[in-house]
Amino acid sequence: MTSETLTDSSGAILRAACALAGVRSDGAVVLNRSENVIYKLPGGIVARVARAGQQAAALREVEVARWLESAGMPAVRVTPDIEQPIVVDERAVTFWVELPLHRHGTPTEVAGALRKLHSLAPPMDLDLGTLDPFVRLDKRIEGATTISADDRAWMGEHLAELKERWTQLPTGLPWCVVHGDAWVGNVVATDVGEIILLDLERTSIGPPEWDTVHTAIKFKTLGQISAEEYQSFCDVYGHDVTTWAGYELLRDLREFRMTTMAAQAAVTIPADRAQTDHRIACLRGKLGPRPWSGWRPVPSQ
Repeated sequence: MTSETLTDSSGAILRAACALAGVRSDGAVVLNRSENVIYKLPGGIVARVARAGQQAAALREVEVARWLESAGMPAVRVTPDIEQPIVVDERAVTFWVELPLHRHGTPTEVAGALRKLHSLAPPMDLDLGTLDPFVRLDKRIEGATTISADDRAWMGEHLAELKERWTQLPTGLPWCVVHGDAWVGNVVATDVGEIILLDLERTSIGPPEWDTVHTAIKFKTLGQISAEEYQSFCDVYGHDVTTWAGYELLRDLREFRMTTMAAQAAVTIPADRAQTDHRIACLRGKLGPRPWSGWRPVPSQ
């Protein structure tokens, strides 16, 4: 975390939004810069400054959080008594209740949270929409100015191939409410044992396997968890996505999304450029078969 002077563009947006919301922005601290810029504010409030043009997504995330709260599903909570989102210069700002002390969830904890989420009946008065696994991928590729022309051309071709394969997705478990981005950083455990979902902007109706495939990737693609940890995940959730005919497609989609995220980060964070090239080389088969080593979190902090 670093102290924020509010002199950059997101800081200026935050300061204006805080003034409109009636909350303090002095002493703001940056928690993370990725798809959104996350700030810790005085008074136990966390603010998210979205990219331009994401007003509808920010509104839906607020509505999803309120619905999950009403359904008894532990998830991040919006700050009460603030009309949200607040939009400044086409950038949506939302305000959230700061979490207590927490850590990333274990595979078993992630499995339990997903099983509970997937069992919820969809809301009657909120249209969650259908999962879109391709959202913003074309824009990420277009904006990936640090990669080679050859890699950019390959990514465009691979994206078209993935879109075609998605039209032939095999039948799996019944579609349900899915988180949409259920990696361990978005499922946290508090010091008192509560498991909480974060980052709800991709919550929608879709194949539950989309949520479970990320943990499978951590085992089979990246070798970052053990066979015992993965088996525990499957036992708690009640299904092993790797046994399904659609696994390789969802795996390939997830790996591609992870790679385009790195490419997006590399534009403004030079330290992430080598990581982007490494991930692309893996996907293109230049570094041998899975599991692949050397994948580290992006953006660099």
